[in-house]
Amino acid sequence: MSAAFPDCTVLSVNVGRPTAVATGPRSIVSGIAKDAVPGRVRITEAGLDGDHVMNRKHHGGPDQAVYVYTLEDYRFWTEQLERALPPGLFGENLLVGGLESALLRVGDRLETRGPGDEAGVLLEVTAPRIPCATLAAHVGEPDFVKRFARAVRPGAYTRVLRGGEVGASDAVRVIPGSADAPTLGELFELWYSKAPDPERLRHHLRFPLAERLRASVEEQLAGTQAQQHGQ
Repeated sequence: MSAAFPDCTVLSVNVGRPTAVATGPRSIVSGIAKDAVPGRVRITEAGLDGDHVMNRKHHGGPDQAVYVYTLEDYRFWTEQLERALPPGLFGENLLVGGLESALLRVGDRLETRGPGDEAGVLLEVTAPRIPCATLAAHVGEPDFVKRFARAVRPGAYTRVLRGGEVGASDAVRVIPGSADAPTLGELFELWYSKAPDPERLRHHLRFPLAERLRASVEEQLAGTQAQQHGQ
């Protein structure tokens, strides 16, 4: 990994409810409004019990079952937005302290430990979060998509390798994957690249990307190859 994360802790577990969100002239029903819940919450391969994912084209599914955002990211946005930000504002399921989301690599694993140090859930990092109009509307900042893109603080989508229960104050152990795997920051910036390096794209496809992200990288690679053949 690019950095060590020795002292990581679950600060809140957040579950979403269907909520109307106004995005421009229309309103959609989204599960982005997530509230911190007390006690322990069951996590399975499908995600958190009771969490609602309304837009399954872009969110949820086995490869994006749990979204993790970090206290360090929250501190950045608290300063930028100049207001207190409640847990769950960014639609994250787990708010974790002690991580820098952009430095996590695809294939890194996050293992929680409960009150008795028993092994909890085991998550595998699969993709960065790409901002959308729903996020901007929920945060209440019309230009937030651009600001989120510039900040490169994407948070981490994860798949569930081992289910279990999780609660606030659980310890989190980061188990590094391959040191050659792309960081979430690199993949996030690649999303916006107009001229990605095809060798870099091929390299990224070697790792356990989320299905949606893999399809995007493959599409970018096909586009660069078509441009090369057209020259």
